[in-house]
Amino acid sequence: QVQLVESGGGLVQAGGSLRLSCAASGRTFSSYAMGWFRQAPGKEREFVAAISWSGTRIKYVDSHKGRFTISKDNAKNTVFLQMNRLKPEDTAAYYCAADPKGRRDLRAEAYDYWGQGTQVTVSS
Repeated sequence: QVQLVESGGGLVQAGGSLRLSCAASGRTFSSYAMGWFRQAPGKEREFVAAISWSGTRIKYVDSHKGRFTISKDNAKNTVFLQMNRLKPEDTAAYYCAADPKGRRDLRAEAYDYWGQGTQVTVSS
């Protein structure tokens, strides 16, 4: 059982930055991958980034490279998403997720555990 709680969302102007946190509790394993997804109203859930538990294997989609950085603090069981130079199109509910298989998959269905999300709103 894994519980995930996101925090750090809010309202920010375009060009600003936010750091999202995802605190994991319960039993975890070294093979777990942690992912960030986002979902805007009326749209499908979209992959943002994923990281292995060790932090040595990271996956981004090209559109987020250079602006978003995923990282982990294993001692605190926390994964972060640093978001810089935010754009209005980044507005969405952001979710963290855990995949026990450690796949760092692009598909939301690959992840077994999800947080409840944190809202990020980027104004023009």
